[in-house]
Amino acid sequence: MPTSSKLSHLNTKSDTARLAVEVAAVGEMTDVASHAADIAIHTQENRNQLRKSIRTARKSLSETEQIQASLSASQRMLDALQAQNAQHVALYLTHDGELATPPLIAALWQLGIHTYLPRLHPFNAGQLLFLHYSADTPMQANQFGILEPKLDVRAIIPVTELDVVITPLVAFDLMGNRMGMGGGYYDRTLANWQLKGKPLPMGYAHDCQQVVSLPCEHWDVPLPFIITPSRVLTF
Repeated sequence: MPTSSKLSHLNTKSDTARLAVEVAAVGEMTDVASHAADIAIHTQENRNQLRKSIRTARKSLSETEQIQASLSASQRMLDALQAQNAQHVALYLTHDGELATPPLIAALWQLGIHTYLPRLHPFNAGQLLFLHYSADTPMQANQFGILEPKLDVRAIIPVTELDVVITPLVAFDLMGNRMGMGGGYYDRTLANWQLKGKPLPMGYAHDCQQVVSLPCEHWDVPLPFIITPSRVLTF
């Protein structure tokens, strides 16, 4: 066989071998990607099922149990806020069986502590604004059916001027991990709180919302405090 033919033959074999390796590598990458996607789907299914279970549990509490829980939790939260010397506190209005906040809000007003409520940002999807809240604040329901203050630029406070953000949550574990409704609003709001030292996030939940362990994502912001009707948890 001529030298040129031998070289051509060798190159063809080399190309075939290299192609086989590349195909195998692509196959492995596809398998890994497929496996990762399966895990992500499985994890999301777990999170959604957990949300459904916890929401059902907290909504099954009787009216008397809800009232007693809110009174007990509000006193614990007041003690924690006063220990932090908090003067500007963001919190939420109760929805979907969440630990009721009206007793806490009334107590904060009596103490002269400024309260703020979140509202969906009108221009930046996935972001929250916080507006000053008083008894005569005009309210409206957002796309999720949750009451929020009507937009008034005079009532907006920058997040960095808040002392504490009391966060709603669906579930929590004993490592301070929090699971919300899945929109990521509070995770975005609190993503950099440790760099600036404020606002301090504090979870507020029924005892029945505790689970052994939560499936977490890298963007989930853990909480340094979680307050329930029976306990103050610090992490």
